[in-house]
Amino acid sequence: MSSAVEEYVIYQISNAPMRHYPYPHFYIEDVFPADFYTALRANWPETSSLVSLGDTGRVAKGDYAERFVLPMTRASVAKLSERRRAFWTEFADWLMAYRFLAAMMAKFDPYVRQRFGDDIYRYGFEADSLVVRDMTHYAIGPHTDAPHRLLSLLFYCPDDASMKHLGTSIYVPLDPDFRCEGGPHYPHEQFQKVTTMEYKPNTLCAFFKNDHSFHGVDPIQDAHVRRDVLLYDIRVIKPQDDVKPAAVAQGPGLGILRRLFGGKQT
Repeated sequence: MSSAVEEYVIYQISNAPMRHYPYPHFYIEDVFPADFYTALRANWPETSSLVSLGDTGRVAKGDYAERFVLPMTRASVAKLSERRRAFWTEFADWLMAYRFLAAMMAKFDPYVRQRFGDDIYRYGFEADSLVVRDMTHYAIGPHTDAPHRLLSLLFYCPDDASMKHLGTSIYVPLDPDFRCEGGPHYPHEQFQKVTTMEYKPNTLCAFFKNDHSFHGVDPIQDAHVRRDVLLYDIRVIKPQDDVKPAAVAQGPGLGILRRLFGGKQT
């Protein structure tokens, strides 16, 4: 059974207006119920519970030295204190489950169809999530995300709006024909900043990954910064040659999504 918080978040996201330029994205305030957000902040993992991103095997050793994370997995959550463990276990039960993943896919449905066309039935999709704390001097140059990424959601979780300038920025390349399949990060000087999704309490910015979904974070110069973000991504699993396309013509409705997309609960 879905929770009241899950229903609220899906309602907020499903009804949010989509911004189409320079690539599909949206920004929402009050994405969680107010009392849940208060509990989220009260139960945010302590820095001692986080590990450097470079120590997780997700990136090269030493990369992103100012980013510390807690993967949203049962094994990682189990290491938290009892109070925090109970909160994050209940949260993960719906955030990492099928229904939320399906709702996010449905939100970006036209773009998912455009990316995969009739081959959509050959792919699988899974959710990945990280509790993140970025420290002073963190920065990330404009990039489009890895090729296996489909959607990215960034839940901003500060205590107040005093650091709203530290949100994720959207860029367009100075060369209008420049595209990137994904992977490399580029110098900020090669891009024009379009806007910054303000880093304010209880907000969400989300976008669809394509070859021009350039985004990044300007170098953080503020002293004693702790930039808390909950990242949620949907990843593309390699093609499945043995899946039949019979139901694809109906579009990815609930029954079809149940077959094609499985939120990974680990």
